[in-house]
Amino acid sequence: MTLTPSPSPISPAGLSVPDSLAAAEADLHAARWTEARKRLEDLTTGPLRISASAEAAALGLLAAACHRLGDTAAATSAVDRALALDHREMRAVLIKADLLWALGARREANLYYGAVVDIGAERAARPASGLAPDLAEGVTRARTIRQRLAANMLGELQTELDRAGYSGGTSDPRFTHALDLLTGKRRLYTPQPRAFFYPDLPNWQFYPRSMLPWADAVEAATDAIAGELTALLADDAGFAPYLNSHPDLPSQPDYPLIDSLDWSSCFLWKDGAATPNAALCRRTMEALKDAPLCRIRARSPQVMFSQLKAGAHIKPHTGFVNTRLTCHLPLIVPPNCRFRVGNEVRSWEKGRLWAFDDTIEHEAVNQSDRTRVVLIFDIWRPELSEEERHLVATLLETLDAFSPRTQSWE
Repeated sequence: MTLTPSPSPISPAGLSVPDSLAAAEADLHAARWTEARKRLEDLTTGPLRISASAEAAALGLLAAACHRLGDTAAATSAVDRALALDHREMRAVLIKADLLWALGARREANLYYGAVVDIGAERAARPASGLAPDLAEGVTRARTIRQRLAANMLGELQTELDRAGYSGGTSDPRFTHALDLLTGKRRLYTPQPRAFFYPDLPNWQFYPRSMLPWADAVEAATDAIAGELTALLADDAGFAPYLNSHPDLPSQPDYPLIDSLDWSSCFLWKDGAATPNAALCRRTMEALKDAPLCRIRARSPQVMFSQLKAGAHIKPHTGFVNTRLTCHLPLIVPPNCRFRVGNEVRSWEKGRLWAFDDTIEHEAVNQSDRTRVVLIFDIWRPELSEEERHLVATLLETLDAFSPRTQSWE
């Protein structure tokens, strides 16, 4: 027995479904809306059985024709039927947005216009995929309307916040941060530790000074610490590339700072053990005696002078564990040196200490003609109890014993 494929359904006009849809779309683009409506009603209301995707497309076209003819009830009915079959039928989504806009339902229309933009972007990304003229115009119109709504919303929001007493310079910076995230002035960054994540900790980029009661004593020793740094620099001793290639580990051969003195460090403590340089910098270590240094066998503390040469750029990266904070005490700071954590950019100031979560993306750049040097050390996060610190240290030490590390944990 020979099997023959079932013929494609034929419309009352004697056309196949694809040909009927193409003819209706041509009528629509030629402003023959009545003819388009007739073709599409024959397809969608007659006895002809067509696939769900074809019916959704036909109903989207029918909604567009009825909308052009001013028959809002018929357009609404066709749109709702189309979206019930395919909630991403683009033409139906566009007409739904237009119908809601005409009713004054700005919020709801904005959601549908957003979907039009998204679907249009998806189609534009596909090879050999284009948009019909009415859909291309619809995407442009949707973007314009959304931009206008956003501008109006921002203006109204600013007016009401002004009435409520808000001031960007004096109000709580946490609210300003939230407002900037809402309005797109800043991008949201979250911790992305590369090895171990500890939950339920604040998502703070730079830590409030009130959380660092020991910092005053460290800052007060800035000149003494800078004097010990000067002696090390004069002897040209102790500084080595911060990033080193390792034969047993994957590397980034195209990263310019690997094995480079453009980013170098002089460790006083490294991987939890004092180096000979610690004995040369007794006043530096004395200044840190009250800091809650993160103590984990073979891991921490890390205490170092970090040198970044003129023109060097430490690319965006994240640290390994979020149970610690990294502290900077700037010592030699030429102009045009910047440090970014998440969406906040700061310039180092000599003697002004800060602490930050290094599992949030951060980067540093020296655009001056001189070297920048800061003292860097790591501390426990202040939210962790003594028990938590002990357990985290045990966990990480056990992991290291099971799989020894071959490089610094930064």
